Amino acid sequence: MRVTSRALRTNVTPVRAFSVLAHHAASRGLPPPAMLSGDWFSAQAVIAPSLTVSPRALPSFPPEVDAAPGVIGGGWFGYLSYDLADPSGRSGALPASAWGWADHVLRWSSSGTCYLESLDGGGPSVSTMESLLAASVPASSWSAGPLRRPLPSDHRDAVKACVHAIEAGELFQANICSRFTGPFSGSPSALFAAGVSSLSPRRAAYLSGAWGSVVSFSPELFLARHGRAVRSTPIKGTLPRRGPADDGNALLLRQSVKDVAENVMITDLVRNDLGRVCEVGSVTVPSLLRVRPAPGVWHLDSTVTGVLRPTVSDASLLSATFPPGSVTGAPKIRALDLIAALEPCGRGVYTGAIGLVSPVAGLELNVAIRTFEIAAGTVSLGVGGGITADSDPEAEWQECLHKAAPLERLLAGVEE
Repeated sequence: MRVTSRALRTNVTPVRAFSVLAHHAASRGLPPPAMLSGDWFSAQAVIAPSLTVSPRALPSFPPEVDAAPGVIGGGWFGYLSYDLADPSGRSGALPASAWGWADHVLRWSSSGTCYLESLDGGGPSVSTMESLLAASVPASSWSAGPLRRPLPSDHRDAVKACVHAIEAGELFQANICSRFTGPFSGSPSALFAAGVSSLSPRRAAYLSGAWGSVVSFSPELFLARHGRAVRSTPIKGTLPRRGPADDGNALLLRQSVKDVAENVMITDLVRNDLGRVCEVGSVTVPSLLRVRPAPGVWHLDSTVTGVLRPTVSDASLLSATFPPGSVTGAPKIRALDLIAALEPCGRGVYTGAIGLVSPVAGLELNVAIRTFEIAAGTVSLGVGGGITADSDPEAEWQECLHKAAPLERLLAGVEE
């Protein structure tokens, strides 16, 4: 496999390029672009200019290919929904899994240089892509009604039942979620471009096809695998963030016994998951209980790293770790069963994983939180949080509202 990477003479931003490519694809009846934005493969953004993403099972991952550091080249863009692990067999409106192969991509390096990269010479010429990105396009828009929320009492009752299960010794923690839904029309790609610009999420992702669209503004890394090195950065612990500066809640979050307990338990779960496929003694926690900002909230996150055993494939890595521990609970199997019993509907893509598997750069997947699922004129947004023995049902519902608020404002067209 021949890998090429050529710098483009363009100053266009990734979001602008995405909007141009989305318009170009729509006007010519081509598949829409796919995009990863924020912090992916040490790049600012990765775009597949036009990509057929189809419902399909987890693809066979390609063999690794050597290339210069930082190069991505292409690969499989796609998602795995939480439905794949739901013991009740429920499903959302979108396919349980969808993937598309890109033989070329645009990559914006950390310094902002745009590269046209390809596998086996795929894709247009440099001059063609430069001309395309220089085009002017009309603005796209969307329209969405207010999201309908479940009754707060329903979420509080589920939290109470979860706390009772914890008190009975069935488990230590579980993530309990609710689903907000409403009407949607117009351009999902415009919604994504606006959200990336206004929210600056660390792990944003966009995928679309005849089946619908996934518009993710996730702050969380599920898995990154580069060579044999693997890492995961679970988020657990949340308090509202009322402005760009530290309003005091960042310190309160780090001092919160409940939130720290949430994070430590899930960090230990991720250590156990990775320990099943990593070299003995290689799993470490280089960062524990770091406070970081996200849209509307402060989060606690920790990072777990390891070195995969030589025989472990990406499919085996996912089998050992999916669904993400931060959105299930501990022990994971009991948490999955309890979630199925307490949540009234399937989660869909929400709390699954979205990203890219590249034969050149490896694998990176986010945790599909802060994620809109759009299909058949309806938009859905899952929200939830970790429940421990100390959880207060009303506070847990308020946490759901804090997490949803920036996305509800975005959907309504309200500028931050």
